[in-house]
Amino acid sequence: MRIVLLGTGGYHPNERRHTACLMIPELGIIFDAGTSFFRVPDFLQTRDLQIFLTHAHLDHIVGLSFFLVPMLTDQVSSVQVFGEEAKLAAIQTHLFCEEIFPVLPDYEFISLPETVTVPGNGILRHLKQEHPGGSLGYRIDWPDRSLAYMTDTAHPEQNLEFVQGVDLLIHECYFPDEMAEWADKTGHSHTTPVANLARDSKAGKLILTHIDPQRAGDDPIDIKVAQKIFPNTILGEDLMEIDF
Repeated sequence: MRIVLLGTGGYHPNERRHTACLMIPELGIIFDAGTSFFRVPDFLQTRDLQIFLTHAHLDHIVGLSFFLVPMLTDQVSSVQVFGEEAKLAAIQTHLFCEEIFPVLPDYEFISLPETVTVPGNGILRHLKQEHPGGSLGYRIDWPDRSLAYMTDTAHPEQNLEFVQGVDLLIHECYFPDEMAEWADKTGHSHTTPVANLARDSKAGKLILTHIDPQRAGDDPIDIKVAQKIFPNTILGEDLMEIDF
């Protein structure tokens, strides 16, 4: 199975990273719909899509307005958008209000149940996280592998039980440790606590994503610090493809 990191930045795009979106093309599963969502048509392998939103901050939903043409030209048959009920209502009321984007694509908005059955005989669960306005972390367990996607969350250690033993942990790392104070102020994560979570949960692999767009260099989060704690750590980059 392969996951594609369509966007690995936070807040706003820069020359290196677009904002959050991850896709499992062979299953039609997508997490978040940031500015990188325009890349989805290039990776379509299914006629049906399931989109799981962590929350409704603009850098995670604006791409929903980018998919009108693929739907009108019959590139897909159905698109389900899952999220918390209040967040979905805000998206429909504000992002797709007539003054901002007058044509609502034919999405099916679905308030998240406790579990969702996803392609490949997988079971998806979600967890409420600490972040301004609230956010969700996701985990999918298939018969032979597991994946967790945790972004826009402070104090990763609080989510230890939820990600225990996961094969692939994709986790935000907005700041390096030297900016830990800003992580607390903004409800985000920094390097050492995320690496500790991967180690303590006995994850198989850690991918760091949702990087501060003000830090566009090759090592914005001190990757060696994370790798010293949890060696099987990779810094995510846009369009990176990971087999798991």
